[in-house]
Amino acid sequence: MMLDKSSKAYPLFIMQHNLKPLMHVNSTFFAVALVATACFLPSNNLMSEEPAAKDKTVKTTAETPVKKPIPTDAELKKMLTPEQYAVTRENATERPFTNEFWKNNKEGIYVDIISGEALFSSKDKFDTECGWPGFSKPINDDEIAKLSDKSHGMDRSEVRSKTGNAHLGHVFNDGPVEKGGLRYCINSASLRFIAKDKMKEAGYGKLLYLFEAEKPKEQPKSK
Repeated sequence: MMLDKSSKAYPLFIMQHNLKPLMHVNSTFFAVALVATACFLPSNNLMSEEPAAKDKTVKTTAETPVKKPIPTDAELKKMLTPEQYAVTRENATERPFTNEFWKNNKEGIYVDIISGEALFSSKDKFDTECGWPGFSKPINDDEIAKLSDKSHGMDRSEVRSKTGNAHLGHVFNDGPVEKGGLRYCINSASLRFIAKDKMKEAGYGKLLYLFEAEKPKEQPKSK
């Protein structure tokens, strides 16, 4: 619609938008310019509205555990038992044969008591006869750090969790040959056990594949 210079709306529009009339521009061009200007000017309603806040909520499912910040040492002293703190933060060793998981034969996973990262599976647990839980391998090698430990006059390989930086125990080369030959000798005090039937509820459902029965290999057909 063309805006007539003689209409009452014309001077009002000029005043509101601090425009100077261009007398040498033909009326058709000027009308098009006015319409284009009006289209790109925000309305009062739009100016008064605040931009919608982005939803920063982290969506989790039963397949994925909630990631939490690693507690400070002061917080850990309140959260953990004295023995758990001594083992994970001061590299202590719990007493053998009396710890929580040495004789635990239930199906499930063992997670870092500090970070909650899954470390070991009951599928890889075996009786070490030494008084501590023993595993042939971790669930994820990338979550395990191995450090040289020459304390107490011995040359050993210390095992720590990478995310929680917790002292877990030591790894030795005297494990079952059929399982790879390694023995991860781990302190129960550094672990939390999640039973198989509680894994999905606790957010570790994606690891249930560890307990799926292996399909028997097909025997070659005789000719």
